Amino acid sequence: MSSSGHPVIVARDFQLAAGTRFPVHRHATHQLTWAAKGVVSVTAPGGVWVLPATRALWIPAGTPHALEGGPAVARAVYVDRAPRGFHTPTVVVVTPLLRELAAHLATFPPLPAAASASSAASALASDPAFAGPVRFSEAARRRAEAVLLDLLQPAGVATIDVPMPADPRALLVAEAVVARPSDGRDLDGWARHAGASARTLARLFTDGTGMSFGRWRTNVRLRAALSLLATGTPVAVVARRVGYRSPSAFIAAFRQAFGVSPGAYFSL
Repeated sequence: MSSSGHPVIVARDFQLAAGTRFPVHRHATHQLTWAAKGVVSVTAPGGVWVLPATRALWIPAGTPHALEGGPAVARAVYVDRAPRGFHTPTVVVVTPLLRELAAHLATFPPLPAAASASSAASALASDPAFAGPVRFSEAARRRAEAVLLDLLQPAGVATIDVPMPADPRALLVAEAVVARPSDGRDLDGWARHAGASARTLARLFTDGTGMSFGRWRTNVRLRAALSLLATGTPVAVVARRVGYRSPSAFIAAFRQAFGVSPGAYFSL
């Protein structure tokens, strides 16, 4: 805990323009992050997590990670006390109460320790908008912090990993699929596009990504679907845009990956 006795150092929102990416970095404190609006994805040891407004990722202090997204609003809460068992990146459910508590804590001035939490938090610590005497009672802040930490409960959520193959032929196909997930060409069609046999292309994907071409393409489609669903796009439209012939086929694939339907994933 910081010398002030407060576990939450700073809570803030960051506006992300389309295509924003923060390369691999670390924080001196723990971080809880999610998308207050839109979707952000975090890459860290263990996988890639796609985070809408209902799912957050606990990132332990010192964990290398990268974040990308936009247009979106990324919410970050920097904490110097970890709940028991939160030793690795852990997904938690963002309940309405957790969401409102984070927004409430964002109205408090950053603590001095924010300067070591991250470069963004450091800038906030010196923001003139938060200069001057503290506008809220210490007791009120501590109560909000204690409840927020009590609300952090792990949620079993699968990661959506989309590694890119290194071989130029497979990479050509991978980039095309990412650019247009709805492209329905089968392995033979993509093999002709890459100038390789279907058998060779299948092997290149297995060797280069650790998964079959079909499994890899499903991950691409689901990752693209999450971004669309987060904007309120109807399920039927999302299914078509990411390459599924019917909403039911898309829902089945989504449920198999995440354990819940698209509606359940985004509703709390």
